[in-house]
Amino acid sequence: MYAAITLDLDDTLWPLRPVLERAERALAQWFAASAPAVLAAYPTRESMWALRTEVAAAMPDGAHDVTRIRRATIAAALARSGEDASLADEAMRLFLAERNAVELFPDALPALERIARRYPVAAVSNGNADLARIGIGHLFRFSYSAAEAGVGKPDAAIFLTAAARLGARPAQVLHVGDDPELDVLGARRAGLAAAWINRRAEAWDRDEAPDQAFDDLEALARWLGA
Repeated sequence: MYAAITLDLDDTLWPLRPVLERAERALAQWFAASAPAVLAAYPTRESMWALRTEVAAAMPDGAHDVTRIRRATIAAALARSGEDASLADEAMRLFLAERNAVELFPDALPALERIARRYPVAAVSNGNADLARIGIGHLFRFSYSAAEAGVGKPDAAIFLTAAARLGARPAQVLHVGDDPELDVLGARRAGLAAAWINRRAEAWDRDEAPDQAFDDLEALARWLGA
């Protein structure tokens, strides 16, 4: 049916919000112990995200690189609160360790294992998940992030490069993801087929529809005959 599969990660294989919330709580605890002036200057999640927005706006060439933005935000928070900005590397290591402590959806790993036995699979993500640290890197031919690509989804370039690295024409590749704009429409406009993973049973409200839609990855695996 297809020569290869490209797969989104966050909110397709695991829920992202609880991961980020836990990582940000761990970071706040680290600030409390190692750089307490940061919490005095940025006492709420909203205040820290306002700083992140400011930092990201000042580095448009890196807007696709969430790791770079996060580290720059931590460094700015440290510097502006009078703490040692060189501590940003230590803080970032802590954050990334927590960010990669994900809990996969119950259907995700069994379905992914079945799909990977039949198709070459590549991860295509705007995020900074580390598949080796998560323990599923062996199921992917490669992982291609926005930071590596220099652009993020829905830019066609990230999809086209991933397809080329898989040795397939765009029309031979099925991209699978949860986000209607970034995944489904981005992939289709790049010439790939697109499958929407719609775990929350939302209505599709765009003019251009996905090629397929599934409640979860198990349903996708069955449809693929994996």
